[in-house]
Parts: sequence; C-alpha cells; structure tokens
Amino acid sequence: MHVVKTKKFFVYVWEYRIKEENRDDFEQVYGPTGDWVQLFQKSEGYLGTELHWDVSKALRYVTLDYWESREIRDDFRQQFAQELADLDRRCESLTEREIFLGDFEGFGAYRGFSS
Repeated sequence: MHVVKTKKFFVYVWEYRIKEENRDDFEQVYGPTGDWVQLFQKSEGYLGTELHWDVSKALRYVTLDYWESREIRDDFRQQFAQELADLDRRCESLTEREIFLGDFEGFGAYRGFSS
C-alpha cells in the first residue's frame, strides 16, 4: 500500500482576464519565477505559486498562491503592504480584469511541500 503524506495549507486564488498583447509579459510577471513570486519569497511561510491558463478561454488565467496559513499570508500582506501596492499598480496594464476567487484551506500532497 502506497501512503501519500499530506499537509494542511492555505491557498489564495485569483482569476485574470488578460490583454492579448500582454500575454508574454503577464506570464513572466505572474509565473513561477516572476515578480510576484520574488516578492512572496520574502516570507518564510510562502510555499509557492501556480499559474494556470484556461485552454478553452485563451485570455483567462488563474493563480494559486500557497501559504502555510492564512495568518502568515495576512502578516505578509501587512508587513509588505507598500511593495504589494506598488507591484499591483505596475501590473494593472497587463489585465482587463482581476477577480478574487477566494481564500481556501485544505489538505493535499502539493508538490512543493517537503516531507
């Protein structure tokens, strides 16, 4: 029997509708080595980000930002409020719309977790 180790985590989920002409820049800034990840990595409780592209709606993306807990994410947002606001302003031109989909907690075998 194969046992998969799981760990509780918190996920912050956003949906983006991008402008076609900004696709490459958007993927760079929001991708796994992009500006958002670099900022989030200032928190020890940040676990990683996934960027997903909707194959049926070419200009729709979803990000999943993984944190150890909601409290850690909230503390980060408070501590780095100005840097977050500055980066958000810089990124506004890349999207037509941003939709906050929610805060989620769950258990899973997220590949970024260490055993």
